[in-house]
Amino acid sequence: MRLPVLALAACATLQPPANVGPTAALGQIATVDGVRIRPIELVEDSRCPALVRCVWAGRVVVRARMTGDGWTQIRDFELGVPQAVDRYRIALIQAEPQKAAPGPIDPPAYRFTFALSER
Repeated sequence: MRLPVLALAACATLQPPANVGPTAALGQIATVDGVRIRPIELVEDSRCPALVRCVWAGRVVVRARMTGDGWTQIRDFELGVPQAVDRYRIALIQAEPQKAAPGPIDPPAYRFTFALSER
């Protein structure tokens, strides 16, 4: 029951961005419509592992450096929460792998997908 509620909450806050970028690991660059997004640090992954009953679903937050035409910004992105960056709305729309068991995931295993639309 936790997943459908979470999916509905994400739909309420995130309008589908126009362009979904490629997936990038920490330190790699995903380019979406000329905007380069480099995940540089996993800030938080408090997601509830699969098949575990949790009171709170948790969240994923990744710090990313974005570079566009004449600008650079560093922001923390929470999964499913879009942000205004320059003339865009950028959102972290997927973080893999899903937690399968309690405990941390090895940081090099993470892959992040961002989406972008013009404001």
